[in-house]
Amino acid sequence: MENNPVISESYRVNGQDLDRGKLVAETIDDLRRIFQAISDFSRHAERATGLTGSQLWAVKVIFESSSIRVSDLSRRMYLHPATVVGIIDRLELQGLVQRIRSTKDRRVVDVELTAKGNKLVEIAPDVAQSLLVRGLEEMTDECLTSVQEGMSSFAEILGVKGAAPRLILSNEVNIA
Repeated sequence: MENNPVISESYRVNGQDLDRGKLVAETIDDLRRIFQAISDFSRHAERATGLTGSQLWAVKVIFESSSIRVSDLSRRMYLHPATVVGIIDRLELQGLVQRIRSTKDRRVVDVELTAKGNKLVEIAPDVAQSLLVRGLEEMTDECLTSVQEGMSSFAEILGVKGAAPRLILSNEVNIA
């Protein structure tokens, strides 16, 4: 087998020798693990609850707050309010949430779980989205910046840097 120069190239960074091929291989393996984990979490959530990962994530965030404004829910989920309204519409059709309009300001709408929604939370597994957000929020600024720069590079490599982001394992677009 011929020696691949890209795989065998070594570099010195911060006084340490780095094997470029090993770094590429480890990065690809980690991406595979991440994609597989997200897929596994989503399948498990859908089998257990009948909901998509994003819908179940919304239910769990609402449960933690007992009642939450749509704008606050969108901030907690890092999604555009119009995207969250679409998720709430589907959850409401399934009888899992209800909207409560403020008596003081008719523009303000809170969302809370119904009894059916509360019961669903009891059997619901974790969702990848909430684990990812929690992990990112707990990172140091330096680490989070490094992850964001790396993810941005991946988006550029795949030619999707400016594309509208879809919800994880969904065709639904996060409206910006």
